[in-house]
Amino acid sequence: MKTSSYVILGGGMVAGYAAKEMVERGLEPGQLAIVSADSALPYERPPLSKSFLSGKDTEESIRINPEEFYRDRGIEVRLAAEVQGVDTVQRVLRLASGEDLGFQKLLIATGARPRTLEIPGVFYLRSLDDSRRIRERAAGARSATVIGGGFIGMEVAAVLAQKGIAARMVWREDRLGKRLFTPAMSRWFEDYYAARGVELVKNAQPSDLRGRDGDLVVAGIGVVPVTEPFAASGIQVEDGLVVNEYLETRVPGIYAAGDVANYPDTLFGKRRRVEHWDNAVSQGRHAARTLLGDSQPFIHVPYFFSDVFDLSYEYWGDSSGADQIVERGDPSAKSFSVWWLREGRLAAAFVMNRPDEERDAAPRWIESKQPIDAERLRESASVQQAV
Repeated sequence: MKTSSYVILGGGMVAGYAAKEMVERGLEPGQLAIVSADSALPYERPPLSKSFLSGKDTEESIRINPEEFYRDRGIEVRLAAEVQGVDTVQRVLRLASGEDLGFQKLLIATGARPRTLEIPGVFYLRSLDDSRRIRERAAGARSATVIGGGFIGMEVAAVLAQKGIAARMVWREDRLGKRLFTPAMSRWFEDYYAARGVELVKNAQPSDLRGRDGDLVVAGIGVVPVTEPFAASGIQVEDGLVVNEYLETRVPGIYAAGDVANYPDTLFGKRRRVEHWDNAVSQGRHAARTLLGDSQPFIHVPYFFSDVFDLSYEYWGDSSGADQIVERGDPSAKSFSVWWLREGRLAAAFVMNRPDEERDAAPRWIESKQPIDAERLRESASVQQAV
């Protein structure tokens, strides 16, 4: 049985960025193995619903590291390798092929899989292969239905509409982006989509769809963390794999990062599991440093970005429990920001086409928890006058 000093289980963004960080910090050839159920080397996921789906990017252009990066540095990458379980006592991964792989330290980054509907013929978007199949089907489609009113559904619908496809969005809630947007923001985005030819159907039950809803149906209704291989491992499973502030499970030397990790957010005083690009990058790099002996608590402001049509926006923090909302800018000019305050401190911020000082202030204020003057934030020419 082969044994590696470090094994990353999962071949997504966590693996790509963790490997890069470990190399930058002096990883020696032969120390690291990556075991991936995917058929491709680690790649960026945001382009799957944006530039790769639209045809602007290629598989090679969205790779986190080129193929020679792994080969030249003696990093073993096993693709299309399914894992059945992990023996945390013997420090062994049990592969579906029947092979065992030993490790000294393990980083679990198995990610998540899409929630599915009991409707045949629906496409889901999670992997490079998924995006490629949707892109190929879209090439001959005249109409399409996108199920889901979250950011994935919004991104896919925008790409399809820009391809000249008659796109329709269908979702359960009473407004678009309900988990993220204020009612006013939802109305603004709904108007923006409608003006670009996207039909919007709210309060709809996807189960009513029966193959009459276009040449292409794509569902983006959330994901579920992949935890099945660890059910009998001794690793705590609860909405993902439970880790401490160092991203370590309750089994010493075994860590988890990315979509599968349920970690303590010390800034907001709650546990969370984050399914966005920035979290995978940040936790991947952080876990890599920890594997190599630099153990520090993971402290990070939640963040994500999205691109739809000609818009690009960013979001920081957690708006739940906010008691004040401050708006800045001019929505009609596609340049505005929204700030959520809780007890006089910034909890979350949405920024689209605003000065850099607003982008810089948002994560800094959330992390510092400094008092914010809501009226000055609303009225002042510079956000710096609000602190």
